[in-house]
Amino acid sequence: MTLAAKAQLPSRRDYSRVLRIGFPVLLTQAGIIAVSFADTMMVGEYGTNELASAAFVNNIFFTLIATMIGFASGITPLVGAYFARRLNRSVGQTLRVALQLNFALALIFTLIMTVVYFNLHLFGQPDELLPLIRPYFIIVLCTLIPTALFNALQQTANGITDTALPMWIILGANILNIIGNYALIYGHWGAPELGLNGAGISTLSARILSLLVLGGIMLLSPRYRIYRRGLLSPLRAGTRRRRLFATSWPVMLQVGVECGLWGVGGVVCGWFGAVKLAAYQIIVTISQLGFMTYMSFAVAASVLVSNNLGLKDYHAMRRTATAGLHIILLLCTLVSLFLALFCHQLLPLFTSDEAVITSALTLIAPMIIYQFLDGTQINYANCLRGTGNVRPLLAVALISYVAVGIPSLLLFSVALNLQSVGIYISFNVALLVAAALQYLAFSRTLRKISSPTLR
Repeated sequence: MTLAAKAQLPSRRDYSRVLRIGFPVLLTQAGIIAVSFADTMMVGEYGTNELASAAFVNNIFFTLIATMIGFASGITPLVGAYFARRLNRSVGQTLRVALQLNFALALIFTLIMTVVYFNLHLFGQPDELLPLIRPYFIIVLCTLIPTALFNALQQTANGITDTALPMWIILGANILNIIGNYALIYGHWGAPELGLNGAGISTLSARILSLLVLGGIMLLSPRYRIYRRGLLSPLRAGTRRRRLFATSWPVMLQVGVECGLWGVGGVVCGWFGAVKLAAYQIIVTISQLGFMTYMSFAVAASVLVSNNLGLKDYHAMRRTATAGLHIILLLCTLVSLFLALFCHQLLPLFTSDEAVITSALTLIAPMIIYQFLDGTQINYANCLRGTGNVRPLLAVALISYVAVGIPSLLLFSVALNLQSVGIYISFNVALLVAAALQYLAFSRTLRKISSPTLR
């Protein structure tokens, strides 16, 4: 092997850095997974119709919330590059405009979803679910603005490699969320029995609390003092705002288009009845075990890629991406083994309805394939974000999830009558295309930005 080829291989230090930054994010994501599992289990135990209603609403809002996360992730490469060069005021100014832009986006989404609320009867869902869907929809709608503001704060913290602070805040809020679920869904400890709406109120309260705590710490703690001058600066920041928007909007659209396919999958699954929709919600929840795990180390790789970009260490950028992929593929294998071995024990935790369990079992095999494809595309999508060249992400998303994904979804689920199994097969087709295109886009970007150094 040539010296040039060896320079592209990850070292032990590359793996350790990805693991060191990714592990706190993993703990954060584990808390999110725990709440998602708890929500689904508690609502599923309360009733199949409640679980199906939660599936419909959560799949619609998942697209918007993931889109907001995508928009906020544009903060990380900018803050990461400033942090590497110790441009502390620029970090604070970036956070200032990030809060403004993320608030505006959440407000727009809130207005759009208000219109959707008055047209829920047009989505073809079972009639018996609409009385449950409507109040829960309103509660989840109220979470958009606090979620967007928290995203801006969290991504800034990630960009300066302080992934531990958001981790502890989210873990604490998640514990309160689970306690709130137990009290408000079933009416324990003197609380009213609110069923599905209790789960929504608990989630809303946890998200507001997370925002207040993280915002308070970033305003008052000594560690963030060096960034507050830029954050509180009254000076106009039009140029910085435009730069952040230019970095964020392609990621936002890419994530929105990608998650939109999953949202369409949830709506189409509802066409096949409440049982199929409830089973779909359980499998989507379980699949988050993998997604959130992979995302943790992909975020770490993105932060390190952006740091290396600021230092113009292009070989380290490639090594970091490869190290992230290796770690994620190992995790894919472990998650897949867990799902294959314990699915029969896992599914009854969510529901006692045998029809729902039987339907969910048919989705396990395509979900296992899904893990490896999703993990690969997540790694290279985040590494591409770390380079700051996010525009290819939108083209990849349009090709993979719209041009390929939606026709595949309708073909396998409706035309071939594979129903929910066909939906998951279409996800795998779309992810295969996305993984290949993300890798090519990252490699091409790296060659382009490093070429002046290599000449």
